[in-house]
Amino acid sequence: MTKYLSGLLECGITPYQAVAYTKEFLREKGFAELDFKKPFSIKEGGRYYVTPYPSALFMFAAGTGLSEKTRVKIAVAHTDFPCFKVKCNPEYLTKGYCQLNVEPYGGMLKSTWFDRPLGVAGKVALRTEDIYAPKTALFDSGEAVLVIPSLAPHMDGKSGQKQEYDMQRELQPVYGMGSADFTEYIAKKLSVDREDLLSFDLFLYNRDKPERIGAGGEFICSPRIDNLASVAALTEAIEGAMPDGEIALCACFDHEEVGSRSKQGADSALLPILLQKIEEGLLAGGSVQSGWSMREALLNGFLLSVDGAHAVHPNYTDKSDPTNEVVLGGGIAVKTSASQRYISDGEGLAVIKQLCQRDGVSYQTQVNRSGMPGGQTLGPIVSSYLPVQGADIGLPMLGMHSARETAACRDYAQLVKFLKGFFVS
Repeated sequence: MTKYLSGLLECGITPYQAVAYTKEFLREKGFAELDFKKPFSIKEGGRYYVTPYPSALFMFAAGTGLSEKTRVKIAVAHTDFPCFKVKCNPEYLTKGYCQLNVEPYGGMLKSTWFDRPLGVAGKVALRTEDIYAPKTALFDSGEAVLVIPSLAPHMDGKSGQKQEYDMQRELQPVYGMGSADFTEYIAKKLSVDREDLLSFDLFLYNRDKPERIGAGGEFICSPRIDNLASVAALTEAIEGAMPDGEIALCACFDHEEVGSRSKQGADSALLPILLQKIEEGLLAGGSVQSGWSMREALLNGFLLSVDGAHAVHPNYTDKSDPTNEVVLGGGIAVKTSASQRYISDGEGLAVIKQLCQRDGVSYQTQVNRSGMPGGQTLGPIVSSYLPVQGADIGLPMLGMHSARETAACRDYAQLVKFLKGFFVS
């Protein structure tokens, strides 16, 4: 588990904090920040990042010698993960307990959120003179202020066996005893006037720390592995990438867990606009060779969708495909699906396998068991408007969408190694 991965898993408590943490890492590594609302000034050999919105991040390296043979290599991941979102006007009293009204974000494994120390984090919007440009500030309680208490088995013999819960009744957290003003709590933490705090996008987060576990410390056990581990791997891979005659781009979107249909989601015009701005920036610099264009570079390019993959569960082996079993420690997973939930096809698989064989990267194939459709990734969404060759890959894990997930340290190292090779060749 690298220092950056551990830091991102611990500090990336919401997509906003995850992006802020990664931006600081990129600045320290010499990446230059671009303003999405202004024309890009780009030079060949330059490394850049841009945050169109606080929860979306794009990083890219422009290689030297760009020509009509240039490839654009794109890898996409997402910054969000299942959790609880705080509703507006959240405080209410139940038999003397102050509770916060929350709603589910994404397809969480609900039972894993009981009895955990929960913090609150996200962003708040503050009053400004320009009504159409409210100031935003990151917020983190920095302490455990909430808990969702479970029901003791003495009171309900089936409580520990339940798979479904009444979200509005059974998964509402306790905030304190008696009346409490949540907005005032936020204002005091931020040292702002309560009247200037207009709104917020706040989420509950599990304050457990990432840990290495296993007989030899071979596993990572942590909140938010899906999909911050992919964001971390992309960042560590592109940090040292200096592609020769190519462009390497990482796109980290928000809202994958709820369908990607937002201004900062993959199912938007955000990536095409960014590619156009990169093209304009390179052409304005006058350093690219005659005949180069982003359109041809894309058609020559390759798209990677990088997300978590399901490993065989030792207690539920019948839930995996019998001839395509993925195990922790076996290397990266290459994912295929007849229903196009993943974008890997024959050509895409051939590319991934040859890259793995060339660079000595361990890989295994994931195909969902028939009758179990599984989740969809960003790959099919992006390839619907950028029709380039591509494949879905990911970090195998257990307990996906749990409040705490498990992956193998070796697999993460293999993922970073694979992505480094992908970006520079």
